[in-house]
Amino acid sequence: MTETVVAAAGSGWLRIIIGLIVVLLFSQLNALFLVWLERKVAGHIQLRPGPMEVGPHGILQTIADGIKLVGKELITPRSADRILFVIAPVLVFMPVLVAFLVLPFDQHLIIRDMNVGLLLIFAFSTFSVLAILLGGWASNNKYALLGAIRSVAQNVAYEIPLLLSVMSVVLMTHSFRFSEIVAAQHRFWFIFLQPVAGLIFFIAATAETNRAPFDIPEAESELIAGFHTEYSGMRFGLFFLAEYTNMFIVSAVAASLFFGGWQGPFGFSLGLPGLVWFLIKVYILLFVLMWFRWTFPRVRFDQLMNFSWKVMIPLSLANLLVTAVVVKLI
Repeated sequence: MTETVVAAAGSGWLRIIIGLIVVLLFSQLNALFLVWLERKVAGHIQLRPGPMEVGPHGILQTIADGIKLVGKELITPRSADRILFVIAPVLVFMPVLVAFLVLPFDQHLIIRDMNVGLLLIFAFSTFSVLAILLGGWASNNKYALLGAIRSVAQNVAYEIPLLLSVMSVVLMTHSFRFSEIVAAQHRFWFIFLQPVAGLIFFIAATAETNRAPFDIPEAESELIAGFHTEYSGMRFGLFFLAEYTNMFIVSAVAASLFFGGWQGPFGFSLGLPGLVWFLIKVYILLFVLMWFRWTFPRVRFDQLMNFSWKVMIPLSLANLLVTAVVVKLI
C-alpha cells in the first residue's frame, strides 16, 4: 500500500515536471505566433500587408526580433534599485506557469485537475501586478512609476467585476474545478445562459491584461512606454512574453467558462478532438482581443476608472444577484 502511494506521488511529480517543460516550450512558440498574428491583423485592418520580408509572408519576423532581443545589452540605470529591477521581469512570468497547470486543454489533457483550479489562477494573477509595480518603482523613472501606479489602480478596479462574473458561473456549477465547469456545458455553453457575465468577463480581462483600449499603463503618447521604459534586451522580452501569454490564459479561461472548453457546440464534436475545439475557441478570442486593439481608441484614465466603478461593478452585481435567485428557485 505504501509503495503504491509513493509510486503515485512520484508519477504525479513527473507529470508536473513534464507539463512545465511543455508549457515553457509552448509559451515561447505561442508568443512568437501571436506577435506575428497581431502584426498581420493590424496590417489588414489598416489596409497594409504587415511584415513580409523575413520568411514567407513574414512568418519568421518574430524569430528575427527574438534573436535581436537576446543580443541586446542588459542596461541597468545607475539610480535604479538593482535587485528589484532584476527580479521584476522574472516575477511577471511566474503566474503564467502556474495558470497552465490547471487549464483544461482536453478532458484527459490537464496537468493538474485541482478542485480550486479557478481560484488558483486568480490568486497568482496578482503577482503580475506586483511585478509591474516592482519594475516601475525600481526603475527610478517618473514615467515608469506612473505606469506602474496606473496598472495597480486599473487591476484593482477591474478585478472586482471579473470575479463577480466568474461567481455567476460558479453558482450554476457549484464548483471551482475546470473539468466540472466544462462538463456542465455538454448541452448548452454558458455564454447562452450568461451573456452578460461573459461580456463583463471579456471586457475586464482585456483591462487586466493591459490591452487597448485599456493600455493606460503603457500609453506611449503620455508615458513613453510606461512601467517598462527602462528595460532592454530579454528583460523587456520577458514583459512582452508575459503579456502575450496572459492573453492566451484569459482567452483559455473564457473558453472554459463560457464557450464549453474542449466540447463542440450543443454536444456535437463533429469529429474534431477536444484539444482542437479548445484551441479554435482560444485563438478566435485572441483574434477579437487584437481586433479591439486596432479598432477602438485608447480611453482616458478617468473614463477607465469610471467605467469600472459606475458601470461594470453594478452590472456584474446585478447579474450575480439574478443568477443566485434563479439558481435558488430552480
